[in-house]
Parts: sequence; structure tokens; C-alpha cells
Amino acid sequence: MGAITEIHVPDIGDFKNVDVIEVLVKPGESVGPEQSLITVESDKATMEIPSPSAGVVKELKVKTGDKVSEGSVILLLEQDGAAGKTAAPAAAPSESARPAAADAAGSAKPSAEAGQSRAPSPKADGAGSQPAAPPGDAAQVAPAAPQPAAPRAGAAQSPSQGLPAAPAAALEADAGTRGREAVPHASPSVRKFARELGVDLRRVDGTGPKGRILHTDVQQFVKQALSAGPAAAPAAAGGAALNLLPWPKVDFAKFGPVDVQPVSRIKKISGANLARNWVMIPHVTNNDEADITELEAFRVQLNKENEKSGLKVTLLAFLVKACVTALKRFPEFNSSLDGDNLVYKRYYNIGFAADTPNGLVVPVIKNADAKGVFDIARESSALAAKAREGKLAPAEMQGGTFSISSLGGIGGTSFTPIINAPEVAILGVSKSVMKPVWNGREFEPRLIVPLSLSYDHRVIDGAAGARFNAFLSQLLADMRRSVL
Repeated sequence: MGAITEIHVPDIGDFKNVDVIEVLVKPGESVGPEQSLITVESDKATMEIPSPSAGVVKELKVKTGDKVSEGSVILLLEQDGAAGKTAAPAAAPSESARPAAADAAGSAKPSAEAGQSRAPSPKADGAGSQPAAPPGDAAQVAPAAPQPAAPRAGAAQSPSQGLPAAPAAALEADAGTRGREAVPHASPSVRKFARELGVDLRRVDGTGPKGRILHTDVQQFVKQALSAGPAAAPAAAGGAALNLLPWPKVDFAKFGPVDVQPVSRIKKISGANLARNWVMIPHVTNNDEADITELEAFRVQLNKENEKSGLKVTLLAFLVKACVTALKRFPEFNSSLDGDNLVYKRYYNIGFAADTPNGLVVPVIKNADAKGVFDIARESSALAAKAREGKLAPAEMQGGTFSISSLGGIGGTSFTPIINAPEVAILGVSKSVMKPVWNGREFEPRLIVPLSLSYDHRVIDGAAGARFNAFLSQLLADMRRSVL
């Protein structure tokens, strides 16, 4: 018989008292190394906690609805051939490939700050930095349904993420009471569906056999919550109400066929962050162009010389290095507002928007000033791959000081990227094109990349924004300037 060891929740970043939304094993079940044991969910991420070793589950110490933090005991594991040592905390958990109820799609979750970026979005600091689906889009999640019971009386009303000023208490679980009431009678698929819509199943009356909650019950609950009317507009900074008009209620189906699909969890989170950032931050966008003809030739040459290594250097790696140099020249762009203070950061963590099947997230390259172009190219490629697989850890989307959102592989001539709070600036990069440029004697073809710099006008004035973008353009035209 092997030794019995306790399996603990490993380091999951700056998250405490996160909800256990699924227990993936049961007593007597054999588990292997890195097999997922439980799924936890915070307001920023959904993560699966893996087992650090193989063995047999002897006793579960948590159940669905419990709250856990780093160091909490998950279960007792009988390890085969163990020497009686207590299991070390598991490696940092990979993020679940399930954004709430759209679990099968797989996604990483941006932090509310981040970005959140999802980003960007994406709110990792992982908030997204690109415009995501606005919270109001979720108003389409409530198709007509047969006559299930009405929601329970007494639901409080407050704005909810993902639904336009709908009663949040009717759509989201109360963090202080979750887990202390009886577990609702519903299938796993219904639970996933409810999580995707932000519905607390304890507030839904089931119409199935023995009170079982059905998909139609959840749909009807959301529909009635939306028809109850919007709550008061959220208060802005300083306590002044936004005093917004009610969200329009439209029966889209009466105009033609519709296809109703739930909004992904990433877009719900990043959408709320982006709406806040757009309303709370006075954005100004400065547009400029950079001549990258020589830089692109140098990049192509580098990739040919390093073809055997399999590493490809993209323009993003050079953009990161150029931005670090510009941030050192203009330190207010590497700062954050903290009340009446401006916090100047002496570290340079550059976030970049990563496109995933479920929305934008914002991985962060830490200490970019201490890394070379090859190191940045290697790290950004690895982070982007993890983002697409939904395996970014929360720590990999936090701590950004400046963000880059590149649409160069898609198209466009300019756009207005949304600042990823609490940062004060973000660089948007559009598709590079060949243009005729006058050199003093004749026109010659040059490769030009458009740059769109959005900045917080409370911190940065227009002249500083123009100087930053002009300096960045000079660096990209001749990267030798970055060593001066």
C-alpha cells in the first residue's frame, strides 16, 4: 500500500477564494500525472488543477461550490511506490479549454485589468485591447421558450457582465452565499449552459421530472430577467451617474431568420473591461507611418540564416524592442494613474494581442528590455500558441505596462485601439503596404507600416503623443537608433 499524501491547490496567481465549479475525479479512481482533478473559476479565468503524480483517490476534501485558495487541500492520494513524502504543489495549472459553458471550444481568460486584453483585449492585466463584442450582444441569448416557471421572487437588480444592464443578482451567483445552499438538480450540460449565460441555477425553478432544471428553464429565466428592464446606470468615477438610455429591446426574429449563439466567456469579460476603459479613459489616437523597408529586408535575411532552427522572427519582435526604447525616452507612457498620483514603472512588460477562436487575450512579455529580438520572438510565439490552446496561466497575462495590437496580418490602414487599463497607452499596427515615396530626386517604392497610438489624455498631451509616435517611426526606419 502506497503512502497517503495531500494534494494542494498550487500557485494560481493573485486569486483567492475561487469557486470550485467541477470535481473531475471521485474516491477510488486512479489518476495519472497532470490529470485534471478539479476546475476552479474566478472572475478572470477558468483553470483546471492537475495532479502532480499518479495514484488512487482515497478521499475528496472539496466539492462543487466550495471556495479554495493556494494551499487548500483538494484530496488525499495514495501514491504507488511513494516514500511517504507529502506531494509538492502541482505545477501552475493550465487554463481550461472551456470558456464557461462553451467549454468545448477551449480558451484562455483575460484578467479584468488586463486587458483584459484580453488584449487586446485582451484583461490581464489580460484585458483585450481590441474592440470585443459589447456586453449588450448577450441580449440575444434569450430565445422564446415554452412556459417554464418564472424566476424566484426577490431577485435584486444590478448591472451584470455580458447582459445589458440586466438584473445581475438574477443572473450571477452571490459570492458570499454560493456553495452554502443545496446543489440545483440539473445535468452537466445545463450547468455549463447556465455558466455561459451567467445564471445562478439556485434561482431557477425546474420544470423537468422531480424539479430538474432544463435548458428551456434557463432560457426562460434569462428572457424574463431581460424583460424586467435595465437597472440604474452604473456610477462613473467621482460618483456621477452615466444616465444612459435603456438598452433597446428588439424581437429580431420578426424581421427574418436568426441564429442565437451564446457569447464566449472571453468576450463577456473583455467586453465589460473594454466598455469601462472606453467610457472612463479619454482616448486620443495619433496616426503615423513608419518606413520599414530596410527592417523588413533585415528580418527576411535573419529568417533565412536561421532557417534550420525553426525560429521565425516577426515584425512584432522588432516592435517590442522599439517600443521599449521609446518608453525609456518618454517614461509617462510607461506609467499608471493611481488616484492623484502617477506611478512611473521602471520595468518594461509588453503585452500583445493574441487572436484565439474565442476572442482576444493579451499575453505579456516580461522584462522585454533585458531580452534580444530572438528571445522575444521565441517567447511571443510560445505565448501565442498557449493562448490559442487556452492554456495561458493568469500570471502570463498580468503585469503589462504597455500593449501592442497588430492587425498587420489581416489588413486595414488605421484603427483606434482601446487602452488596456491600468496602462495609459497602446500601439495599434495595421498592414504594411508599398508606397511611392519622394526621396528628393524621384519617387521610389518603400514599405510603409501605419501606426495608431491611443493614449490617456489625462496623462499624456497631444504633443507628447505625436513625439512618441514620430520617435517610434524613426526607430523602425533605422533600428540602429535603439542602441543610442
